[in-house]
Amino acid sequence: MPLSDDEQRILRQIEHELKQDPSFSERGVRVSRRRLTMLSIGLAIGLVVTVAGLAISFWVAFAAFIGVLALAVLLEAELRVIGREKLSNLPINAWLAGAGRPRRPE
Repeated sequence: MPLSDDEQRILRQIEHELKQDPSFSERGVRVSRRRLTMLSIGLAIGLVVTVAGLAISFWVAFAAFIGVLALAVLLEAELRVIGREKLSNLPINAWLAGAGRPRRPE
């Protein structure tokens, strides 16, 4: 369904305003290496505490495991943003051709 003339005018106006804003492209979501490192270290420490907590109490190990799950979810979300940023930098024909994936030797 094509856009009406009014909708096309509004769309052109929005595009023009975004082109005029020099900081628009820099406002994307950035992932901090420090945050990735801290989440990874926290995940490793949490796993150690989970295993060591079994010697103390089931409840200590269970609480540590819940913490590990929370850290894993946060780390996965950060890694998903990184993947999205890398995909957005590829040209559309690379997406269609699958150039972003390594090819197997035949």
